[in-house]
Amino acid sequence: MTAASVAQGPAPKRLIVVGSGIAGLYSALLAAEAGAEVVLLTKGALADSNTYYAQGGISGVLDEPAPGDTVAAHIADTLKAGAGHCNEEAVQVLCTEARLDIAGLGRFGVQFDLDDDGDPALGLEAAHSAPRILHAGGDATGAGVAAALIRTVLDFQAAGRIHVIGHAQVTSLSLGGPQGGRVVGANFLHDGRHLGVHGDSVLLATGGAGQLFAQTTNPAVATADGLALAWRVGAAVADLEFFQFHPTCMVLPAEAREAEGNNDPLLISEAVRGEGAILLDANGHRFMPAYHPDAELAPRDVVSRSIALHLTKLGDPNGHVFLDATVIEESRGKGFLDKRFPTLSKRTRQAGVDWTRELVPVAPAAHYWMGGVVTDLYGRTSVPGLLAAGEVACTGVQGANRLASNSLLEGLVFGRRAVEAFLDGDRGATGPLAPVLAPRTGDRLASSAADTGPHATTALSGPPVPLEEDWSTSPGGWALALDPVPAPVPVSWEFESLPGPGAREVSFAKAGVFSRGALRRLMTAKAGVLRTGGLLREAGTGLAAWAEDVLPLNVPDSLDVREHEDSNLLLAAQLLVHAAQERRESLGAHYRSDSVTEPAAVDDFDKRYTMSRKASLVHD
Repeated sequence: MTAASVAQGPAPKRLIVVGSGIAGLYSALLAAEAGAEVVLLTKGALADSNTYYAQGGISGVLDEPAPGDTVAAHIADTLKAGAGHCNEEAVQVLCTEARLDIAGLGRFGVQFDLDDDGDPALGLEAAHSAPRILHAGGDATGAGVAAALIRTVLDFQAAGRIHVIGHAQVTSLSLGGPQGGRVVGANFLHDGRHLGVHGDSVLLATGGAGQLFAQTTNPAVATADGLALAWRVGAAVADLEFFQFHPTCMVLPAEAREAEGNNDPLLISEAVRGEGAILLDANGHRFMPAYHPDAELAPRDVVSRSIALHLTKLGDPNGHVFLDATVIEESRGKGFLDKRFPTLSKRTRQAGVDWTRELVPVAPAAHYWMGGVVTDLYGRTSVPGLLAAGEVACTGVQGANRLASNSLLEGLVFGRRAVEAFLDGDRGATGPLAPVLAPRTGDRLASSAADTGPHATTALSGPPVPLEEDWSTSPGGWALALDPVPAPVPVSWEFESLPGPGAREVSFAKAGVFSRGALRRLMTAKAGVLRTGGLLREAGTGLAAWAEDVLPLNVPDSLDVREHEDSNLLLAAQLLVHAAQERRESLGAHYRSDSVTEPAAVDDFDKRYTMSRKASLVHD
């Protein structure tokens, strides 16, 4: 089935997109172009996503690549960074189709930086064999891409082609169909009320879970919501032991780092090291050459682990190292840093560091989860009607460690493919999406909540403003039914069929009183960059104590958004720790100092740990 056939069909299909990062925004636009009804739910403002914070760029081999660069080279670099754990077919799809979706961004108003000849300015980043990174606004790629997509989404909303509901915390997915096993909608908290919306499919594009750790590059909204939603309806998850820590996040004062929200992370882009910055310890010694032949340009997991090991060697495991960017200014000329990295120059100065003359204190920070909800190459999960794309999904494309600047690309390529699967329904996706620019006027849907006062985000940030209830007068408009949802019946979903934690090694008293900060400290200390079996067992028993004695995890009718986030984070933490305990060898971003094998690539992609509520851990 093509997009054109959907536009000519008897009735439009409805796609519910959860999340407003690059995967959510891009897929919503493509689905709306193809004539589908699209409801976009976002838990904050449209700009509240990891995408908005992305500095590095988008990787891709264009029609006119850098000298010597090829798609095959991009594939090889991705596979190498993934430590032999990648799904090679997914990697081929990602790298081969990159140019298609980079061009797709241009259709929606995204403008990339150009060189003096008017060609795309291609940057080099760690573990890439050639310059192939596209940037927007120097070091503000994510913000530039998000802003352009948001503007287009708002244009579509004004035309009645996308219905945006902002400040909507999705709390559960609705199941229906003949056997009751198909996802048919989403329930959410909005303005102090439980509401629900029905659709033909739900696409999760909720991003990651950086708030699991004390130091993170992620914004406050990254609380594992999509993973938890999928788990509770029985979807399979995999590769959760692989959490990437970005090597260079600016270290804030201790009190700020411990803050529960950690709302203002300052990641120092990989591109800075690509331009020549080096890492020094407190003694002024450049240490990375001793850990890897590529030094500062080694893959992220290597650099983060090397920093952690070096700090431990120096007797300061909770300390930091220094990023020296002054060498760039010396070699490229005064003013280069301000021109190439305007946002970072401004932000570091605001933090009290002039990086053209001073060293920047940095440490590894939770950045990206390679694991997630298991999908095929078209975003389909193990649960009918449920799709996933972007960081929340696990196609296997990132392996055990993601290559720099492949994350935004993943959201684009597999977000589009998820829309293709949605348009083709249960028959399966058959080919590339052919956008249809003319929307189809759908049949008017009866509204069952005329007085609920739905809201939409109509700016990059700030509170929502009321939407018009009746879109039938807009070009291609359609009316959205929001159903008041009664208080859900509590269900048991936490580790329903996974092995129990066994005898507790950490009592409830030792686990302490639960708080977001306590959870993040525990995960950082016991399941962070450096792990051991003993530390992971301690983490597991501490988490079990909180789950059993502290959090009311089976109270889905709570009107407190933070309670839902806390339950999602605690579930995600338990799943991560369980997977990390199962993988006893070091691989990629998962490093165990008590590894049962030498830290080496696993040759077989099939050695993957998959879990779901409906089945115990499976070694696929």
